[in-house]
Amino acid sequence: MIDLALLRDAPDLVKRSQEARGESPDTVDDALAADKERRAAITTFEELRAEQNAHGKRVAKAPKEEKAALVAEAKDLSERVKAAQQAVTVAEDAASTALARIENIVIDGVPAGGEDDFVTLRTHGEPVAFDFEPRDHLALGEMLGAIDTERGAKVSGARFTFLTGIGARLELAIMNLGMQRALDAGFIPMIPPTLVRAEVMRGTGFLGQHADEVYRLDDDDLYLVGTSEVPLAGYHMDEILDLEPGAKRYAGWSTCYRREAGSYGKDTRGIIRLHQFNKLEMFVYTTPEDAEAEHLRLVEMQERMLQDLGLSYRVIDVAAGDLGSSAARKYDVEAWVPTQGAYRELTSTSNCTTYQARRLDIRYRPEGGRTAPVATLNGTLATTRWIVALLETHQREDGSVVIPEVLRPYLGGLEVAEPIA
Repeated sequence: MIDLALLRDAPDLVKRSQEARGESPDTVDDALAADKERRAAITTFEELRAEQNAHGKRVAKAPKEEKAALVAEAKDLSERVKAAQQAVTVAEDAASTALARIENIVIDGVPAGGEDDFVTLRTHGEPVAFDFEPRDHLALGEMLGAIDTERGAKVSGARFTFLTGIGARLELAIMNLGMQRALDAGFIPMIPPTLVRAEVMRGTGFLGQHADEVYRLDDDDLYLVGTSEVPLAGYHMDEILDLEPGAKRYAGWSTCYRREAGSYGKDTRGIIRLHQFNKLEMFVYTTPEDAEAEHLRLVEMQERMLQDLGLSYRVIDVAAGDLGSSAARKYDVEAWVPTQGAYRELTSTSNCTTYQARRLDIRYRPEGGRTAPVATLNGTLATTRWIVALLETHQREDGSVVIPEVLRPYLGGLEVAEPIA
């Protein structure tokens, strides 16, 4: 949630942020009105509660002949206190609902608009050119014995797959390379739970506009995560962190699940858009003043990975209307996919400023000051989808694929993946 003081003191700034996201500025007025009603309800309750306490003392000291009337007044006052308390509950629920519609304040310089209004910050490498007709990743994966979508669909349905043989080994190699890079950069490796409670999913912002993407286990009231960002954000929920030694950095390796609601007919071929995949996610807790510099460091780590894998890519500054509700700024790194003639997202990294931390009550104590919310950031360092760009970029005419040098130590020195008989 955003800072209530900011909402009250600078509503025009919040409105501009909402408008940049494509949201109505009326959401700000609604939230202000709901907050005012909540505070008024609390004031009324506290005044009645104080009156009740004072009246109770009068009853205790009153002469016997006055007590009957005072007790009757106390009963009436008790009913009014109960009604006021109920009014507070209703007002707080209404305020929470209204405030939940206010998304994180976008950082100055984030482009306004929707999905197509991003700004390209830089590109790396030239799109690969072939002197033969290139195969797409699924055709290559089937020739290599790496991808089996038919049996994935037979076992689990559409958008599930088996990674087999060199496909499974490639994913493990990419993930292990990413984990080693994270370790070298001072991240603590984590294998987090992939089922979380509602308050954690809600606190990270995934039960808002992304709620239809989330799998839920009704009998247990637990949610399957679509990214390790969620459990890693919940890891320090309700804690005060010591950031004096520096930021807390974690790298979470987990299986992820997404319903891909609303994507019917999109990317149905191959493994670009799956219901289940693996991902290595970086997550950082830091001070608000260090968050933007930390954001750039995460992007630098992502770019170095893609460069060392020999992939051509671009970095984009995602437009405000295409940000998740918690992100104040997001950079995507998109690799060139030859058979699609397009850049496709391989990594995202978001600066969520203090938005998630306010919901999850994660704070730190600035030197000599009161506790304040930390800033949180997240960014992908490896995932299943990378196999798509890797196979297509490094393919040869006979269907073999050259293994990038940085992956060879994780594949027993294998230099070329050959088609199976």
